[in-house]
Amino acid sequence: MLRRLHHDQPESFAFTKANQKWAEAQITKFPEGRQASAVIPLLWRAQEQEGWLSRPAIEHIADMLGMAHIRALEVATFYFMFQLAPVGSVAHVQVCGTTSCMICGAEDLIAVCRDKIAANPHELSADGRFSWEEVECLGACSNAPMAQIGKDYYEDLTAARFGEILDELAAGKVPVPGPQNGRYASEPLAGLTSLTEFESGRTQYNASVARAVELGDTVKRIDGSEMPVLTPWLGDEMKGTRRKAADPRPARGKPVNGTGVTEQEAREKPRAKPDTGSVAQGPADAGPGIRPPALPAPEGGQPDDLKQIKGVGPALEKQLHELGVFHFAQVAAWGAEEVAWVDENLKGFKGRVSRDGWVEQARTLAEGGETEFSKRVEKGDIY
Repeated sequence: MLRRLHHDQPESFAFTKANQKWAEAQITKFPEGRQASAVIPLLWRAQEQEGWLSRPAIEHIADMLGMAHIRALEVATFYFMFQLAPVGSVAHVQVCGTTSCMICGAEDLIAVCRDKIAANPHELSADGRFSWEEVECLGACSNAPMAQIGKDYYEDLTAARFGEILDELAAGKVPVPGPQNGRYASEPLAGLTSLTEFESGRTQYNASVARAVELGDTVKRIDGSEMPVLTPWLGDEMKGTRRKAADPRPARGKPVNGTGVTEQEAREKPRAKPDTGSVAQGPADAGPGIRPPALPAPEGGQPDDLKQIKGVGPALEKQLHELGVFHFAQVAAWGAEEVAWVDENLKGFKGRVSRDGWVEQARTLAEGGETEFSKRVEKGDIY
């Protein structure tokens, strides 16, 4: 099935404060250079916040994780759990249409969706409060036919009862999920034939239904208010302690790299292809432009926090270090030839330098100034 981004996209996306804290905590689960492993939980959290995944949300998460935008787009468009178009503000209904449910009446449930919500899947109802789709097996075959509404299963459905559930949701009520024919869970329809001694001691609802009833809102999306953000893998609660690079930067008129060229001179004079010394050229040396001057190690033993440049995440910062680039002033000194070379040789991020305007940002940062993006990094809004 071809999955495309919705034609009408918002201008921007940002996590709420609570969800930003949660997202930062998830990233810490993974070692340096492997932050992209958090892409699915962060995409899911963005969908929980907005109801669906917009392009700005996908690209925002890619930037947080130092990924090329296309990599995050590949994930979002591959997995059907991600909604690429707006869904109903009250509920998105997913009707199982696989074998067991189809045999037991899934087509009747789909007819109810067409009648009460919209004629076609992924269309919003006239009031914008509901949407629906047919999905593959949801794993409740013994309780067929069934539908997932929000995060809860409504099982053993008839068309009449399904219509009533949609009407209750539309009226602001909270229908109890689980089997709708009086069954406790997924025991035989005729009743228990074994383990009958446990029947008298069971709770009013099975564990899944009991949790939904306790919550009191079976279609509620996660919004970050459920519980404190804990990071037990770090041994404590997330405190937002992002490591900061040491602040000293090369002063005006001082050498900024191994060539002895000052920042001011580097902006004014083109340079021949430099000798990069001990920094290995490697198989990546290819394409147009001139390789920028490189340092064997950061000056003073401490690199600048290159992640303060918009478009540079942990993975790109690591690549820049491998290329001998450790300081804002080095990036600020790049001319068109150097930009062309770096754009061509960034593994997995070709074109990122010119697209995000690294040189202009780096010049501001090298002079001790701030950009809107670096302010957000310093505040801890971006990890």
